[in-house]
Amino acid sequence: MISISIVKYKYLALRVLFLFNVLSSVHSQLLINIQNQGGEVIQETITSNVSDDLVTLEFQRTDGTLISQFIDFKNEVKVLKALVLGEEERGQSQYQVMCFVTKFIKGDFISADAMSKLRQKNPSTVRIPEEDKGKETITMTSWIHLNKSTPITRHLSGLCSEAVDATFVRDIDVKSWAELPGSSISSLEAATQLFPDSLISHCSEVTSFWAPCLCTLEMCIGWYPCGLKYCKGKPDQSMGNGQNVANYRCGIKTCRKCTQYVYYVRQKQQCLWDE
Repeated sequence: MISISIVKYKYLALRVLFLFNVLSSVHSQLLINIQNQGGEVIQETITSNVSDDLVTLEFQRTDGTLISQFIDFKNEVKVLKALVLGEEERGQSQYQVMCFVTKFIKGDFISADAMSKLRQKNPSTVRIPEEDKGKETITMTSWIHLNKSTPITRHLSGLCSEAVDATFVRDIDVKSWAELPGSSISSLEAATQLFPDSLISHCSEVTSFWAPCLCTLEMCIGWYPCGLKYCKGKPDQSMGNGQNVANYRCGIKTCRKCTQYVYYVRQKQQCLWDE
């Protein structure tokens, strides 16, 4: 944990590291201007790595929160990483980093290969999603031991290195990964630790800053390519009857989605926004 007085420096360092990773691999990158629900325009960076079958989406919210969404298509893993600034006026001189690891549902995001082929005719245009997928609530059940997280994805320990005690997963997703070829339920379970088996209240209902509680953090991805569009081609007259029509890819479908994560914190002090 680092003083908020150097958070800007830390943010710049994270950006430099992110760009270094982009330049040191065979990546394709898009910068997208989007309008959030409050009317503000923010910029998303979407990077695809075709060789490793990865996509990363990154942006900074207007409140300073840095959001990174990482998708590992090969292992069917999605990671939502949040760097949340402390509230100085409430005595918080530190920021927090949390990682929420879930099973990626195929079809929720276009492939890394398709992503790498996207181009913008007008890069300065402010984009608005075609479909709002609403809000989903996901309740995490366990912590992940980053030093044992390779069976989930080998990228997790590096991506969430600042969230050693705040990388979360659901038991239902662990069981789903175990069904993938080459996976082992024993190695996956060894990488996780269940939250304490006790009834605790939501942080909004707890008065003591030092009591454990269930924290809620909502994060929205305001624009992302959630599918491909296909158009019908002209009939192939060479076939005689002209009935043979081939479909071709003619664009992308874009979506917006919010996710509300519920997870265990050892102290309400780690969840002051949930009041």
